[in-house]
Amino acid sequence: MTQREIMLKKIGTYKFAMKDLQLYLDTHPKDEVALNKFEEYRAILKPLVREFEQKYGPLTLKSNDMSNKYLWIKNPWPWDIEEDD
Repeated sequence: MTQREIMLKKIGTYKFAMKDLQLYLDTHPKDEVALNKFEEYRAILKPLVREFEQKYGPLTLKSNDMSNKYLWIKNPWPWDIEEDD
């Protein structure tokens, strides 16, 4: 597994957990433990996404650094990048 794939898997794991907690909190809004866990995961996810985007480019159109919004059309395409891992 490449470093990029490892990072994407971590990001996906935290996003999934946060979505699951969000759904739970929709029906249990006063559950402080779940809310604290959601905030903990958000604090972990934010720097992971920032690091990924600095190394590999934006994950979504809502990414923080979209100053050059058409950057993704320039070569190399993500599947053309070979990693040394």
